[in-house]
Formats: sequence, C-alpha cells, structure tokens
Amino acid sequence: MLRFGVTIPNNWGIADPRQVLAMGPLAEALGYDSVWVMDHLLNSGYIRERLDDRPYYHPLATLSYLAATTRRVSLGTSVLVLPYHNPVELAKYAASLDQMSGGRVVLGVGVGAMTEEFESLGVPFNQRGALTNESMAIMRELWTSPDPHYKSERWNLSGFKFAPKPAQKPAIPLWVGGSSPGALRRAATMGDGWHPSGMSPDEFAAGRKEVRRLAAAAGRDPDSLAMSIRVEVEVGGRASSPRAASRARLVGEDVQAMIAGIRAYQGAGVEHIVLALNSGELARITSLMVAIAEKVMPECRRPQGS
Repeated sequence: MLRFGVTIPNNWGIADPRQVLAMGPLAEALGYDSVWVMDHLLNSGYIRERLDDRPYYHPLATLSYLAATTRRVSLGTSVLVLPYHNPVELAKYAASLDQMSGGRVVLGVGVGAMTEEFESLGVPFNQRGALTNESMAIMRELWTSPDPHYKSERWNLSGFKFAPKPAQKPAIPLWVGGSSPGALRRAATMGDGWHPSGMSPDEFAAGRKEVRRLAAAAGRDPDSLAMSIRVEVEVGGRASSPRAASRARLVGEDVQAMIAGIRAYQGAGVEHIVLALNSGELARITSLMVAIAEKVMPECRRPQGS
C-alpha cells in the first residue's frame, strides 16, 4: 500500500515556531505516515530571495520536538546536505533521536547544489560527492560496529566505543536524494532507498529501473531498496517559485487530477510519496492537508479496480 508523507514548513520563514511544530501532530491525526523537513544552514542564493532574514529552522531540532509530540509517524529529512555536517556528530544526533522516538527516523541525504552556501561554509563544492560517500560510510560504521573503525585521507577513527546505537536495526535508513548518474549509483550501491524530488512519473520509472539494475550489478537485492519521491503540491493554484515551475508537480485544488497524478507515481514504482506543501501560508497548508487526507489518500490507498 502506498505510504503518504507531508512536509513540515521549517523552511518558509514562519515567525512563530509553534505554528510550524503544530503541523506534526496534525499530520499524524490526519493519518499521514510520515513528516519531513528540509535542510539549509544559511539564507543565501534562492533561499535568501525567498526568506531574506526570516527563519529557516534546523531540521533536526524540528524533528526532535516532533518526536515528543507524535507517536506513530516516521520523521524524515528531505534531504540533509551531508557535506554541510560532521558525520560523527550527525551520527550521534540521529542515533539519539532514533532511540528517543522509538525508531522512527529516516535520513534522506544528498550532496547539495547551492554553490553560495558551500563557499560560505568553507566546504569544497567539487568534493561534495566524495564527502557524501564518506559520511554515509562513517555513519553506518558508527551505528553498526561494536568497535568502529574508519580510515581515509580525511578520517582516522578507531579505538573508541560509540553509543547509543540506533533503535532501528541494523541502522537508520539512508535514502539517497538526487537524480544525477552519481546519485543513482550512490542509492544503488550505498543507500537503503532512493528519494529524488520533482521528477515526472516517467522520469521516476526510468531512474528506478537504473537504480535496480545498478544494485543487482553490485550484488545487492534491488527489492531491499525503498522507492520514494518528494513532489510539490501547488498551494493557491501556483508553483512556489520559478524554479519549482520547471519541475513536475501536483495540482492542489483539483482532487481528481491529484488522485490521477499520484496513481501515475504508483504505477511508476513509488512506494512512499512525500507531498511538499511549499508555502508559508498556514491556513492554506492546513486546509490542503485536510483535503488530501480526506479525499485523496483513501482513494490512492485503495487497490486499483476495486
């Protein structure tokens, strides 16, 4: 059965964080399977154009609060830009949160693409792929090994214990974002799932086929990989930005069109769809969340033809 996630607007400049955080328990009460947050550390580039000096709340702080105010929903990132984060510190935070939430964390991870933010953080943009690969390997080693060890030109980790381990076994799922050849290869060979954004059903189907092919070629079971996508739902009858307008999205005001669109993603092999309600207009987000839960989710969870 298709699983439904929804974004929590930690990234839309909402002045009162309590209004952002209230969306988590609401999503759970409405029957969504998961809640998701975004990751940028600085208001630069297109983020500054949208927010200027308004708040962009830290994704893990947001999920930590929601872990205490929800009981059932998965808590996901869509996606953490791994090169921005120290993998040891991130592994510690994520494992602690997984324990405190009862094993509900899913880390969507990616390499990032905003050159302004990389430059400001002093992270080499041209090394972001290698940094992401190393971070994934280090976190998984810390989460699974009783005596962690990792050595490379950048890292020399050994001679210590790491605790807590995640509640989930063998580890917290790492769903790889992106649709580049490198992202597909990373999902197939290192990830626990694939989690791109803004792709059409046909594009997703082609990418899924390639991820599964690469996984099999690497000796992994393709069926073990979760297949997920984040898709924007238009709020107020329009895309959230010119950037979003160039990507596949769902029409929020037309229930039948949304059902048909989600059915198309199901047919393309999507198992978990994350609906991105990209707006800071809380009243519209709320009404859309309710409408989707009441009119769209029951139809899309029903077997086709029934």
